[in-house]
Amino acid sequence: MTEKKDTPVKMEDVRAKADENHCAVQKSLVFVDEFLSGPMCGKCFPCSMGSYETRIRLRKISEGGSAEEDIAKIKGIADDMLVASMCKKGKDTAKYVLECLESNQFNEHISGVCMSSECTSHVKYVIIPEKCTMCGDCRDVCKDNAIVGEKKKPFSSGYLPFVIAQKRCTTCGECIKACTYEAIECVPTGKAAESEPVGA
Repeated sequence: MTEKKDTPVKMEDVRAKADENHCAVQKSLVFVDEFLSGPMCGKCFPCSMGSYETRIRLRKISEGGSAEEDIAKIKGIADDMLVASMCKKGKDTAKYVLECLESNQFNEHISGVCMSSECTSHVKYVIIPEKCTMCGDCRDVCKDNAIVGEKKKPFSSGYLPFVIAQKRCTTCGECIKACTYEAIECVPTGKAAESEPVGA
């Protein structure tokens, strides 16, 4: 019985998966991740080592705690790969990253903002009071106990409104799935002011 060989990943597939994202940082990160796990042969030092270093820097930018130096390093690595990579696959990876770097989104991430809301370290979930019916469904599904407030009861008043304690929230997104009233939104960090509950 012959073993079934895995179908090799094509660079077109790598690009297609990366292009599913809107955030330039996530596009680059997905492209490099897919390249490293599939098409990269590892025979070329500038390509293999450069891709791994690029992935580390991209993750820093995506997760926060990055600096302008990381952007400069990524650009330098991509420039080197474009010239020194021995195959078209490495050069295509460098070109894709360089295209993404042309976007101002990388600098926005250094400032702690992901306008596409795809980098969870740069976003937060907030409850819109005008839409919230105080049903408590969001609180019930929150495994991090990050949502505080009181469920509404008939003929009663003086409720503590539902709010998300940002220091506890892990941005898992389960609350948004549970809210049928679209009262929870994912917004870039620092773009929406909200009151923090006591002890949050």
